[in-house]
Amino acid sequence: MIDKKTIEHIAKLARLHVSDQEAEEYSTQLAKALGHFEQISKINTAGLEPLITPTEIEAYWREDEVKQSFTAEDMTANAPSRAGNLFKVPPVV
Repeated sequence: MIDKKTIEHIAKLARLHVSDQEAEEYSTQLAKALGHFEQISKINTAGLEPLITPTEIEAYWREDEVKQSFTAEDMTANAPSRAGNLFKVPPVV
């Protein structure tokens, strides 16, 4: 049960100001939400396949292969300043 005192504690941790009326309202709302989760947890799901995606779209997976699309020279070709095949940047202290 999420009571008003718990709401006030959570609000304090989150550095939020919650009025007494808001704390009562949030307490009621959270109690309802937790009640729904409790009902859901009681559903017998034995023998059911887990639902991975709710759509009919099949996931597209590609092989994780290393491909070299660009050369180091291609990557640094538009650099404003470079040293060899490296980006040249101002020194950082």
